[in-house]
Amino acid sequence: MRRGRWAALALGLLRLCLAQANFAPHFFDNGVGSTNGNMALFSLPEDTPVGSHVYTLNGTDPEGDPISYHISFDPSARSVFSVDPTFGNITLVEELDREREDEIEAIISISDGLNLVAEKVVILVTDANDEAPRFIQEPYVALVPEDIPAGSSIFKVHAVDRDTGSGGSVTYFLQNLHSPFAVDRHSGVLRLQAGATLDYERSRTHYVTVVAKDGGGRLHGADVVFSATTTVTVNVEDVQDTAPVFVGTPYYGYVYEDTLPGSEVLKVVAMDGDRGKPNRILYSLANGSDGAFEINETSGAISITQSPAQLQREVYELHVQVTEMSPVGSPAAQATVPVTIRIVDLNNHPPTFYGESGPQNRFELSMNEHPPQGEILRGLKITVNDSDQGANAKFNLQLVGPRGIFRVVPQTVLNEAQVTIIVENSAAIDFEKSKVLTFKLLAVEVNTPEKFSSTADVVIQLLDTNDNVPKFDSLYYVARIPENAPGGSSVVAVTAVDPDTGPWGEVKYSIYGTGADLFLIHPSTGLIYTQPWASLDAEATARYNFYVKAEDMEGKYSVAEVFITLLDVNDHPPQFGKSVQKKTMVLGTPVKIEAIDEDAEEPNNLVDYSITHAEPANVFDINAHTGEIWLKNSIRSLDALHNITPGRDCIWSLEVQAKDRGSPSFSTTALLKIDITDAETLSRSPMAAFLIQTKDNPMKAVGVLAGTMATVVAITVLISTATFWRNKKSNKVLPVRRVVRKRPSPAPRTIRIEWLKSKSAKAATKFMLKEKPPNENCNNNSPESSLPPRAPALPPPPSVAPSTGAAHWTVPTVSGSLTPQPTQPPPKPKTMGSPIQSTLISELKQKFEKKSVHNKAYF
Repeated sequence: MRRGRWAALALGLLRLCLAQANFAPHFFDNGVGSTNGNMALFSLPEDTPVGSHVYTLNGTDPEGDPISYHISFDPSARSVFSVDPTFGNITLVEELDREREDEIEAIISISDGLNLVAEKVVILVTDANDEAPRFIQEPYVALVPEDIPAGSSIFKVHAVDRDTGSGGSVTYFLQNLHSPFAVDRHSGVLRLQAGATLDYERSRTHYVTVVAKDGGGRLHGADVVFSATTTVTVNVEDVQDTAPVFVGTPYYGYVYEDTLPGSEVLKVVAMDGDRGKPNRILYSLANGSDGAFEINETSGAISITQSPAQLQREVYELHVQVTEMSPVGSPAAQATVPVTIRIVDLNNHPPTFYGESGPQNRFELSMNEHPPQGEILRGLKITVNDSDQGANAKFNLQLVGPRGIFRVVPQTVLNEAQVTIIVENSAAIDFEKSKVLTFKLLAVEVNTPEKFSSTADVVIQLLDTNDNVPKFDSLYYVARIPENAPGGSSVVAVTAVDPDTGPWGEVKYSIYGTGADLFLIHPSTGLIYTQPWASLDAEATARYNFYVKAEDMEGKYSVAEVFITLLDVNDHPPQFGKSVQKKTMVLGTPVKIEAIDEDAEEPNNLVDYSITHAEPANVFDINAHTGEIWLKNSIRSLDALHNITPGRDCIWSLEVQAKDRGSPSFSTTALLKIDITDAETLSRSPMAAFLIQTKDNPMKAVGVLAGTMATVVAITVLISTATFWRNKKSNKVLPVRRVVRKRPSPAPRTIRIEWLKSKSAKAATKFMLKEKPPNENCNNNSPESSLPPRAPALPPPPSVAPSTGAAHWTVPTVSGSLTPQPTQPPPKPKTMGSPIQSTLISELKQKFEKKSVHNKAYF
């Protein structure tokens, strides 16, 4: 029993311990290539950007307690990563460099708060192509003899790239593809190309640029290739492989008459073609000297051994040989050069000009101006000579003076020549510009150091010819003369000049053209004047235009144009259309008079108007410039006129003056008769208003009447035609019915009618054409007032026969006479030119009277 108790107690204690135990957390191992777990076999490219999330630690706790993550590094190493303790995210915090550190050791840990589990991990850093090739053991300098065979190796360059794989492999090539050198692509060995040679004398140093390039690789996600360059300096070493070289060729020497034996003629200079290590040079004469010349073997100076007078030839062709001496004293390379030596006399004679009688330094000639181009001046006989020999006798000829006029032939002379002068610019040989042409003939030696020269004067006297045309001093002449200038008056003087001399310079003048009939010109002086019988009138022709010709004795001429303007003279007074004018004035509207002045210009044809006589003088005003006449502002009705006018049935007469602004001034007067009415009276009877308005223009009334009658006839024809066709269409002819309706007359008003009859009888007299009596104010009780009323005048203004019957409605007017006129009986009516005109006027009269009666009935 006791043993069983102890077993139960032990079992209970075991269960209690198991219940209180806490197991440690652990990482997951997800294998190679995983990005979460315990970083087992984890690798990272070296070009991973700082701050990148590179891994996630992942683990668990058996009890499910919260866990945290940690990462640590050796104190001597860099802290390359950081970890989020909660989520286990590992972040790169420092740059990676495989070439400096290809693996990273770290301690990662996981904890549940009570238990901590740590593991040591190694992170491999993989390579990226981030290194460029680098040449080692620079600088590269090579010394190569110039006779090295083609294809030989010269130098080797070496470059390393610390990257691995293709990024660390290096290949070589030359930057200049046209170089005489080549480089091995893999080994970097520099060699001389096949067929190429080196030459110390042409180029002592070559600079070869070698490029080392890696095989390329990935960097930050892109394919990149790095390269490096270096320069190999190839110095060429000289060897003895070039013959001697002469300096200053070709060689020419001259021996003169006064050269002494032993004198140096010239010096030959040669040097070893191998300039790096030159050999000693020796000179010698190979042949051609004939014992007359010798050469110094060390300096190369050639000297004469005989007197120049003893020399048998003028030219010696020598051959000078140079020989290189090796360091051991044996002859080496040789070279030969020709040397030319001339035997010449002294240059002691200058060129000399000769005429027919010997040496001469002045030549004269007379010739006409403007000779043909290319003509030879045959009057000049000039010879030039130089007594020296050879090159000393060679000289040039030229003309010194105005250029381009003459040229000299020949231009180069050897010893002696005949000088010819030829015309080159005929236009420049002008007597009027220059009567004498002076030149200098200049002869100058060409190939001599002294440059001897001589001159001779050439003087050419020019003779005048008729080569010029008379020229006017102006192409246009403008003149102004008064229109009242008498015949023979001077107008303008023209001038033309002929530069020729003698008879060729005399000028004769003449005029021609459509406007020249009224003018003459003096043939010698050029004075233009009017014909003795000419009468000028600016109003008829204000401007004349013709041509004047200047001609020399051989018919050469020029022309100018003449413009003559007539200045207007005030010789026309203003003219009214009629000496007596009749106007009808409506109150408030002016009437206008007009006078025309036939003068051509202002101010002679400007007209001012004025009223010279009017009684009373305060009734009318006139515009001095336009001729408009109106009633004064104080007179605004017919009643106002009645108050200032004793008589009420007369026409107002004004004496109007038109005066021009010329000097002296002319004036003309006219009598103006004015009928005055008002707009209210006109509005009551349109026909009467029309007749009054057309009183001054009778043709207007005739035209209106003719147009009205034509319209009535046309309407009647249209109506008749339409009726005919309508009846024909209905196949029956209807009788023409005419209904005449008589308009009832209104009840007469005795008093009103009597007053209208009296007033219309008075007003009707205003349309009678008659002259005013001489008394100043007319009386209504005069015998003329008792005559029957007359119809208004029609154009042309005949008097209308008196009408009988009922009283007529007329336009009331107020008339007055301001100037006394002789008494004349009333004009008798004029008969019309044809029955048609009489009929039209009678019909117009009847319509006018009927309309007047009809209007009276409504007063």
